[in-house]
Amino acid sequence: MAGNTLKRRMREAALVLGSGTCLFVAYCTAVGDEKFYANHLIPTLQRFLDPEMAHTLAVRFISWGLIPRSKCKDSSALEVNVFGRKFKNPVGVAAGFDKHGEAVDGLYKMGFGFVEVGTVTPHPQDGNPRPRVFRLDPDQAIINRYGFNSHGLTVVQRRLQARSEIQEQLTKGGNLLGINLGKNKLSSDAAADYVEGVRGFGSLADYLVVNVSSPNTPGLRALQGKEKLRSLLTKVMKERDYLKVNRKPAILLKIAPDLTAEEKKDIASVVTELGVDGLIVTNTTASRPTTLQDPLQTQGGGLSGMPLREMSTKTVNEMYSLTKGRVPIIGVGGISSGADVLEKIRAGATLIQLYTAITYQGPPLVHKIKCELEQLLKEQGFSSVAEAVGADHRPGVTQMPALSKDNIQGAPVAAVKATTVLEHSTE
Repeated sequence: MAGNTLKRRMREAALVLGSGTCLFVAYCTAVGDEKFYANHLIPTLQRFLDPEMAHTLAVRFISWGLIPRSKCKDSSALEVNVFGRKFKNPVGVAAGFDKHGEAVDGLYKMGFGFVEVGTVTPHPQDGNPRPRVFRLDPDQAIINRYGFNSHGLTVVQRRLQARSEIQEQLTKGGNLLGINLGKNKLSSDAAADYVEGVRGFGSLADYLVVNVSSPNTPGLRALQGKEKLRSLLTKVMKERDYLKVNRKPAILLKIAPDLTAEEKKDIASVVTELGVDGLIVTNTTASRPTTLQDPLQTQGGGLSGMPLREMSTKTVNEMYSLTKGRVPIIGVGGISSGADVLEKIRAGATLIQLYTAITYQGPPLVHKIKCELEQLLKEQGFSSVAEAVGADHRPGVTQMPALSKDNIQGAPVAAVKATTVLEHSTE
């Protein structure tokens, strides 16, 4: 009798504890508790899901709105005016996350100021064989060799057209949409592929990206050469100008971090000569820094995340100088904190994008970054993001010394003084 009573009470206690645990997990997930996501939920999911499955499920859940929403209204200090448009905040999601335009509205609800869909190719293609995505956990990095897997222009166009009226209102409110364009792997005419993308998405996007810098499509990066690039961009710009739309999209060029000094000069020369509206700096890197610890570093593909931070920021700095600050830059690569964002901005970026850091820290990262950025702007004497753009290039402004990887991890915002800044993630 006593034994049965004890067993019954133990079952009841287990039920109460189990229910309480489920409620606690559900609550932390719904409210977007930053530490819970980064220290518990994301690591647990990563143990059971391979990287590509986790990516697919993340896009699906975000498209259903099953994510914590942004907690507060963006400060006016975060507002940016560029490409003839207003961005309510400078934090965007990089291409490669929502490849097929399935989760745009959910991403805005997470607090992003802008969303970049793609890469989209004219015709559907599967990309490279699986496995093609690898997490380097000790390095807070990812290697991917997706290879422009795409539903194709027609499918993505139809998907975005169905929400075009919603996007029109979002754009007016400062939430902008970019579409990243690529070529099909077997295409014999790269320029025709990009021109088709401009024609197909010109009425749906606030800006279009000519992506010639992915390391996962054979021959693609050769299009960054001066003469090939001039020819390609001339055709793309001409097609954009032919569009019969009320407001033509800006044209941006996305470049690699692995360029030589001469190649960077050539790119700067071409974009300024043709009047290209902006640069996205940078894509993933084909190089492997000696600091990498994970054995998966030997996998082929593009490396993103914390190890890309310094290389990306250096390229932002160089391209800002080479274009004399006249070509707006979206900085991307290794961003995981507000201090990382400000480092990119001071180097010359007007906007920034995230990707890899979200896979390690989850949706609450967006709110965290914006709060940290706003605080750091005040601490360093800037009234707005625009005032901080290119600050490291101006005489009399103290430059930010680079911080080591050990300094970056977990550094509280309040401890980051007016003479320091960091960096982290992307495509």
